[in-house]
Amino acid sequence: MYPAEIVIPMKEELTENGFQELLTPSDVDTLLSEKGTALVMINSVCGCSAGTARPGVLLAVHHAPVKPTFITTTFAGFDVDALKKLREHLLPYPPSSPAIALFKDGQLVHFIERHNIEGRSAQMIAENLINAFETHCN
Repeated sequence: MYPAEIVIPMKEELTENGFQELLTPSDVDTLLSEKGTALVMINSVCGCSAGTARPGVLLAVHHAPVKPTFITTTFAGFDVDALKKLREHLLPYPPSSPAIALFKDGQLVHFIERHNIEGRSAQMIAENLINAFETHCN
């Protein structure tokens, strides 16, 4: 597990912008039992990917004309039990962090794995998400 002093600033980049944290398996179950759409940013300490994933998600959320009902985050290597539970809902995708998932009525409808984040700009990630929001969040 990562030390809190490393993780907290990365968490705050999202939580200070309205993202609700998924800290427990119960949080994940509650979120995915809700009607509507839920964005889940699987945050990570990985500088090369998370360094564009977080800004990309923020750009999408702030600029999308259509937004998910719920905007949430959990942290790989820190919110261990919550992420383990979330990953049950991400199958058949292998564990990936950072990653970005969009659920509709508890079902995964869009997923951006780490290898789809690496080497892409925050703007490219935001465009991908805005298109997914327009498709699934109406």
